Amino acid sequence: MDQVVITGIGVIASIGNDRHTFVDALDRGVIGTAPAPWWDDDIGHNSWVSPVTGFDPADHMDSRVQDGSARFTHLALAAAAEAIADHGADLDPLATGVVLGVSMAGARELLEAQHALDTAGPGAVPKKLNIQVWANMAGGQIAMRYGLHGPLLTVATACASSLDALGLAARSIEAGDADVMLAGGTESGLAAALFYSQRGYGMSGGTIDDPRRAMTPFDVDRKGIVEGEGSAVLVLERRSRAEARGAHIYGALRGYGCVSDAFHPSSPQPEGEWEELAMRKALRNAGLDFSAVDAVIAHGTGTPVGDAAEIKALNRMLDERDRPLYVTSIKGHTGHTGAAAGVMAVVAALHGFEHQRVVHTAGTEQLDPEIRFEVPLHRPIDAPLDVIQVNGFGFGGQDSSVVLTRA
Repeated sequence: MDQVVITGIGVIASIGNDRHTFVDALDRGVIGTAPAPWWDDDIGHNSWVSPVTGFDPADHMDSRVQDGSARFTHLALAAAAEAIADHGADLDPLATGVVLGVSMAGARELLEAQHALDTAGPGAVPKKLNIQVWANMAGGQIAMRYGLHGPLLTVATACASSLDALGLAARSIEAGDADVMLAGGTESGLAAALFYSQRGYGMSGGTIDDPRRAMTPFDVDRKGIVEGEGSAVLVLERRSRAEARGAHIYGALRGYGCVSDAFHPSSPQPEGEWEELAMRKALRNAGLDFSAVDAVIAHGTGTPVGDAAEIKALNRMLDERDRPLYVTSIKGHTGHTGAAAGVMAVVAALHGFEHQRVVHTAGTEQLDPEIRFEVPLHRPIDAPLDVIQVNGFGFGGQDSSVVLTRA
């Protein structure tokens, strides 16, 4: 895979509602964690979320689209608009498609509608509920806004969704199905019922009073996830087209690999065997060895079992290298943005190429002693970066990885 490049970026996240604010916040160590709306002192100070703030859908769409869609779609439309403007060229409707990753989709709106039905009766249920909550509506609304008739796909592979979306979009370009693809992910599942389910299941835990310590990837004292929301969309383009029009190229999507963990609904295989295979498949697709990788932006969720498996997979791959490896996670900054997590990490990687800098792992203080790689803490680290690998691993055994190279 060597003919697909990235020429547009759009981001809406808890730490910034545009690309420039987002990457500046990564560099400055801004953390988007805040008390959840359902915070209850009686149950302990551990109801943290990482919400998008200061976002008004009316700034990005007309009232009819706003009323007929859910928040995950609102976020995706805003991110897509920024990415297309950044791309800076007209889109051929017949040669441009959309692949968007989702996870919770309209789950929050569905919960709210059920509550309205239970408490106020059928007349309280939104008449547009179906078209609001269906998972494919974010991608569909993007295609409708810009009149795009190329491939239109929605990927629901949990926290690997946006990396799978990028991989499928790149393959569509390589196969000649499109010249340009909009690809990324969107997530907005901040709801009390989902939070309490996650806490009861052990996805987060402990009494944590400091928001900066609520989610700490690779920390010896990690407690679990802080759920976040947001969207990121990239414009992928055939390299020859980008070069012919003199486009600004942020980087190339060189390799993509995905496998099934086939182990457990929510826990990875403890040795990270299949996560390693996903990374190796992405490298083979890129025609590169792991020795060429300068940094990895890990899945790094800050969960005890999730981080342990990824640490073991990376440690084994280190045996093939004769130089240190930088590994980081942005989830301490953004929270775990589910379907949007992988593509947000890709944005961080592209920022790294531009400034030759590895973003640090915010919030983490004391690294797990099993780690054999270099994890930047407290501040970014300047380093030569030509190849960055990004991981995304999700519930259901979804293991995906992409390899990016500097333009």
